[in-house]
Amino acid sequence: MSARPGTRLFAGLDEAGLGPLLGPLTLGFSVFRAPSGATDLWRTLHGVVSDSPADDPRAFVVADSKRVFTRNERGAARLEATALGFLALLDARRKPPASAAEVAWRTPRELGPEERTLAEHPWYADLDAPLPLHVDGGALELRVERLARAMRAAGVELVDAGVRVLPEGELNRSFERTNNKSLSHWECSSAVLRRLWERHAREGLHLVIDRHGGRFHYGSLLARLFPEASVERVAEAPSLAEYRLTGRGVDDGRSMHVFFAEKAESRSFATALGSCLAKYARETCMRAFNAYFERLAPAVAPTAGYTQDGRRWLAEVAPHLERAGHGPDQLVRTR
Repeated sequence: MSARPGTRLFAGLDEAGLGPLLGPLTLGFSVFRAPSGATDLWRTLHGVVSDSPADDPRAFVVADSKRVFTRNERGAARLEATALGFLALLDARRKPPASAAEVAWRTPRELGPEERTLAEHPWYADLDAPLPLHVDGGALELRVERLARAMRAAGVELVDAGVRVLPEGELNRSFERTNNKSLSHWECSSAVLRRLWERHAREGLHLVIDRHGGRFHYGSLLARLFPEASVERVAEAPSLAEYRLTGRGVDDGRSMHVFFAEKAESRSFATALGSCLAKYARETCMRAFNAYFERLAPAVAPTAGYTQDGRRWLAEVAPHLERAGHGPDQLVRTR
């Protein structure tokens, strides 16, 4: 599809769970079409969206997921409303995903892991539990309708959104291939970047990605990932790296302007929404993880998977893991 006159297509990508000891790495993305002068959706959709957690439940809170989510019922409800509310816009009936499995493995299906990978991780079988978990479905439906009306009035459309979830075993195999956490992050992000290029670059896409750790040179990585495109370096600095990709073929009208930015969630609404989607997918996965191991070891308190508490959890659950036949390569991050 060629660019629509007077509009701009913009996207964002972010991750959740790169640092923990346990649980999956999740990547969230979103793509919006909006009038060229209306790409600050916090301003354009003021009243139905906000970047402040204090504004829930009046508005969908779209911001860095570390601000949106707090480990209590209100924080869980705030994150769930944002994630499911926007995903509902992709459905013709404006219905959100009906289960956590639909979010994690089928939104979109092409980014889901292979069946053999899921079979290696039985603790995610409980993802068939119905959604929503923390908000009232009827109330969410009304909020989604209000959001859809506001977006339609502003000429804004959610074109694409979803998550890629990488279970621990798949992530460890990537660490083994790359021997580098940053390169594995890039490798795991690549499938999402290819999707954005192949589906949306003919319209011209502006993509903002939260910068990967200490890296600020991405030109060679982009060139290897997109051999069919020319990659122009626009700028490279610690806070922002910028590149322009253009299809090489005579009839290849694809173009993608890519920004790797510090604190990208505060610069880009699409990146902030990606952050919320990634965090929601990880939290629903960890809920299933804890439910599974609670049945094996009822006395062991659940874990969010971060290093200090993850080590506590592993020490307490170790005898039960051995009896259940779960090895560390299935369960524990190697990096």
